Amino acid sequence: MQQIILILKGRFEMSLLNKKTVDDINAKGKKVLVRCDFNVPLKEGVITDENRINAALPTIQKLINDGAKVILCSHLGKPKNGPEAKFSLAPVAARLSEKLGKEVVFAADDTVVGENAKAAVAAMNDGDVVLLENTRFRAEETKNGEAFSKDLASICEMYVNDAFGAAHRAHCSTVGVTAYVEEAAVGYLMGKELKYLGNAVEDPERPFVTILGGAKVADKLNVIENLLNKADTLIIGGGMAYTFLAAQGYGVGNSLLDESKIDYCKDMLAKAEAKGVKILLPVDVVTAAGFPNPIDAPIDTEVFAADAIPADKEGLDIGPKTAELYAEAVKSAKTVVWNGPMGVFENPTLAKGTIAMADALAQSSATTIVGGGDSAAACETLGFASKITHISTGGGASLEFLEGLELPGIACLEDK
Repeated sequence: MQQIILILKGRFEMSLLNKKTVDDINAKGKKVLVRCDFNVPLKEGVITDENRINAALPTIQKLINDGAKVILCSHLGKPKNGPEAKFSLAPVAARLSEKLGKEVVFAADDTVVGENAKAAVAAMNDGDVVLLENTRFRAEETKNGEAFSKDLASICEMYVNDAFGAAHRAHCSTVGVTAYVEEAAVGYLMGKELKYLGNAVEDPERPFVTILGGAKVADKLNVIENLLNKADTLIIGGGMAYTFLAAQGYGVGNSLLDESKIDYCKDMLAKAEAKGVKILLPVDVVTAAGFPNPIDAPIDTEVFAADAIPADKEGLDIGPKTAELYAEAVKSAKTVVWNGPMGVFENPTLAKGTIAMADALAQSSATTIVGGGDSAAACETLGFASKITHISTGGGASLEFLEGLELPGIACLEDK
């Protein structure tokens, strides 16, 4: 099966594959703090997407089976005014209890490691599970403050990081705590991310095709530069494509354009040619008089050649000829990494380019990896997830990985 690989930001270091894993620690009878990614969408207190919870279950179940005292922690959202009920992890504790078939005690402490948490941990038997309150209820969490790091370490002996989606953040619960525990390892989900993303970027089966979409060129500059040294073909779509088209001298009408990055795009095109890397850009685009408002509203569209976009039109998706061109490039690939939608996929009329790419990946025989964020959401929403080799749980983390950066939440963990 062809693997579609979504691009993660950051350079993969081979040493990352040599981290101590949950299989390498003897957790029986030990208090183990597990950093999960339970940053799930909530609507009126109800979880609307459980993928991140499901992804954490194998590591949690492994530790339960091993007789560990399992203490879970995570952030949820971005509380700006201290503890807020709408950001509480209480709904996650309830859902975890159902999925694990056993009670997950929720330690409701605004200070995260307060009296409730300490009492809950003290009462634990082997195989029990406790979930702490949102780590970002402590303001120093995002500043990697020493006091909160020590608080977290005070209730555990071992630490397991299974939150790839937060691995690019140097926070107390991802980095700081590791300085004060006996052992620190990666969980199964983190290991899976490193395996697929690492192998794809460092030692891909060729031809290696990368697909980059999304709105802003600025968000992907370093990713593009890093991948020019690794990929055989680089496919550009989404809003960022229009700055590349402008770099070729085309008018792009009212399409999204970052004029400050036109010279950069010219430079990337020249570098690609010099390296023998093929860059594919749209040959036709789906346009409208303006951006849909609301985003999923019905909209009238017209297709124009990429070098003939009218001055009063805005490009909002790749056109059918482009979709065919891109799908053909995917067919011959052995490894495909995809990060970023081809258009405004939240709108049914403007989702056709993204659907075409997802379908091409699903039908290919390559190893397929999709980076987190919008690309992953598109695959889930459009029903292609089961046909993708690996869908990353980390948006920002995957981007930094693809960019060649060191991820602090992984670098701090112990080697085997």
